[in-house]
Amino acid sequence: MRRGIPAAAFTLGLALTLTACSGSSDEPAGDATTGGSAGSGDALVVWVDETRQAAVEQAAEAFESENDVDVDVVLKNFEDIRADFLAQVPTGEGPDITVGAHDWLGEFTTNGVVAPIELGDKTADFEEVAIEAFTQDGQVYGLPYAIENVALIRNTALAATAPATWDEAIAAGQTAGTLYPFLIQTGTEGDPYTYYPLQTSFGAPVFVQNDDGSYSTELGMGGAPGQAFATWLQTQGQAGVLSTDITYDIAVEAFKNGESPFIIGGPWMIEQFGDLELSIDAIPSAGGELAQPFVGVQGFYVSAQSENALLANDFLVNYMATDEAQLALYEAGNRPPALKSAAEQASADPITAGFAAVGAEAVPMPSIPEMGSVWAFWGVTEANIISGAAEPVAAWDKMIADIQGAIGS
Repeated sequence: MRRGIPAAAFTLGLALTLTACSGSSDEPAGDATTGGSAGSGDALVVWVDETRQAAVEQAAEAFESENDVDVDVVLKNFEDIRADFLAQVPTGEGPDITVGAHDWLGEFTTNGVVAPIELGDKTADFEEVAIEAFTQDGQVYGLPYAIENVALIRNTALAATAPATWDEAIAAGQTAGTLYPFLIQTGTEGDPYTYYPLQTSFGAPVFVQNDDGSYSTELGMGGAPGQAFATWLQTQGQAGVLSTDITYDIAVEAFKNGESPFIIGGPWMIEQFGDLELSIDAIPSAGGELAQPFVGVQGFYVSAQSENALLANDFLVNYMATDEAQLALYEAGNRPPALKSAAEQASADPITAGFAAVGAEAVPMPSIPEMGSVWAFWGVTEANIISGAAEPVAAWDKMIADIQGAIGS
């Protein structure tokens, strides 16, 4: 369950530390099974977590029977996979394939532990944002299978129609007469992941994107657009619409209890809302431009040390990039499939359809290593502006300077 981005920033920092120490790493903590050597050539070794295990095993059975190749599906704790992969692949150990998140890509390519995959004509079969997420320097490094993003979750009993703009949303919330016109988890450390679509509506992306959808290292949220967003945060805080008192738990509980018609959140929230009649809508624009949330894409990587690279590519492209496999993964994780045809079938569920429609217009969370220098400054700055503890333009400009200094250090 995603509760906010500070935890992700911690995880990234921990993974970077583990990477730096990987040359002297002992057996990886949390799982005594290495899953064999990627260089052995004896079997195709695939690392998965419990959520993905059954779907991958089903595809593996078909692959084994049709190719006379053993597939060893190794169960791992998802929290261990990133660090273990970084530590083991350079030694020739680890899997041929691992499940993982797209925002691991920058660290994986920097450390030389993943190889590009060849999708060929199947590239066009995937949602464009999913391919962008796994693309770096013009090459695709992962087989995407699921898309995750926030959207506007609306209680239709309190708001009959979707708002097109932030002002419309606040007006609808006030008309509903609820305690909160709009709910966004914030807290004293902020939550720039959840706030990001509102920021992009001011034309202030965190990093500038290249033509292929990958990210450059040029910050895009400085200058007038970023300052305008910061000033807006101050205005909303002064009006009491946004508040650092609203944590994830408070926001979810309040929405569940009918205390607001709107909350920005993801599919991980839905089961907590019980019998509420919900609609999943585009996030309303606050700054006049399209509000684009981050997309997180789940997929599969191929080890750079695999002696079974061709087999691994075949397994992913021809057995995991199928409606059957992607729908099985969807059923296990409740995230819209990355394969268009599977996503269309999953969209028979209106909740899934809503998140998928918003995700198709979203942007990948940057996977470049420089993103690790952003989180520590970003959320706290937003929270301080909302609470009135900082002057918006000065605080935002200082944040940009601090991030640039961290990237350059």
